[in-house]
Amino acid sequence: MNQHLRHIHPLAWTIIVGTMFGRLVTSMSIPFLSIYLTQVLGATPTQTGITVAVSSLAGVMASFYGGYISDIVGRKIVMLISVFGWAAVFFGFSVAQHLWVFFLVNTLNGLCRSVFEPTSRALLSDITPAESKLLVFNLRYAAINLGVVFGPIIGLQLGSAESTFPFMIAGIVYVAYGIVLFIQFKLHRSSLPNRTQAEAPRLLEALATTGRDRVFLPVLLGTIFCVLGYGHFGSTMAQYLAMNTHFTNGGQLFSYMLSLNAVTVLVVQYPIVRTASKFSPIVPLILGNICIALSLLLVGLAGGVALLMFSVVLFTIGEVLLFTMMDMLIDRIAKPEMKGTYFGTIGFNNLGSVIAPIFGGVLLDHYGAQNGLAIFLPLALTTAIGLPFLIVAHKRLTAREKLSLGVESNVIKG
Repeated sequence: MNQHLRHIHPLAWTIIVGTMFGRLVTSMSIPFLSIYLTQVLGATPTQTGITVAVSSLAGVMASFYGGYISDIVGRKIVMLISVFGWAAVFFGFSVAQHLWVFFLVNTLNGLCRSVFEPTSRALLSDITPAESKLLVFNLRYAAINLGVVFGPIIGLQLGSAESTFPFMIAGIVYVAYGIVLFIQFKLHRSSLPNRTQAEAPRLLEALATTGRDRVFLPVLLGTIFCVLGYGHFGSTMAQYLAMNTHFTNGGQLFSYMLSLNAVTVLVVQYPIVRTASKFSPIVPLILGNICIALSLLLVGLAGGVALLMFSVVLFTIGEVLLFTMMDMLIDRIAKPEMKGTYFGTIGFNNLGSVIAPIFGGVLLDHYGAQNGLAIFLPLALTTAIGLPFLIVAHKRLTAREKLSLGVESNVIKG
């Protein structure tokens, strides 16, 4: 373990630490956006759902291009432009006063995130030795959740459900992150892999390659429904608790649920990853889908705080199973010269994040926040639609790797 830590590139540490602080400040603000829009601006749940969803829609449309462009022009340029653009977006949130302005800046938020995230993950893959990749990807995931442990509680104290001030803090932190990245790129220029335009496939060729991948395609389709289920935590659930009179101070309860989610990740991540790494990386995705679907059903059945908190723990186990192994899976099935493209293309699974707040908002408008089961049963069932796709992907990956081993064995014998 210590040996692997020593081999982690300084730029990888910058991304890991920057991710922690980035998620700390975004979890102070973004998760409370849907509550702010309904409680302060007076938007309906459907209007709020659309405003929240537009970030993911923009992300879906741009994530492929972000990863693809980084394969051509290099990770450095793409990451620096997107991180400073992201800082500007948070400053935009802090001064917004009208629903259409929130719609606009949240669109830009999705664009910046969908360009920066796949590029940073592809860079981590580029600069990390194969034996350390699982550790690095999981350190990044742990950093995300370490930030989310404290972010919602700080956000609650700063009044994020009633104020846009926390977005100003987020903007300042992302400016600092960008400056540190710029310095690190300058210091470690010689150790970064060189990428030329000749190495990367053309756009249509890249799309066709990922689309023809018999393992990648069902993984992408299956994880759309996984992300659909996951997306309800920060949108539908937040509004449901804020609007449901059965729960007193739903905004405060939601902030505690966010923190419980992050603490649970930190507690269960290592044992789950250690166990899951012994299986094909698609098996954890299948189990994760089941856990998230069941947890959503429990939220609909919950009449008190205890069952709600248990559902958060179950949800979090599902989240860890899904997202800790996702990067390793993509790294395993992507061609080396197309890693940015694959990491970008998997961003299309954020279609689930587009659908989640709108679907949840429509159900809330139609049934009202007092009818939990009528809202959360459909959400659980739509999440479970991903299972058949993931099972097909698992069978195909197993067959592909057996064939590959057979070919290697024949080459050695020959």
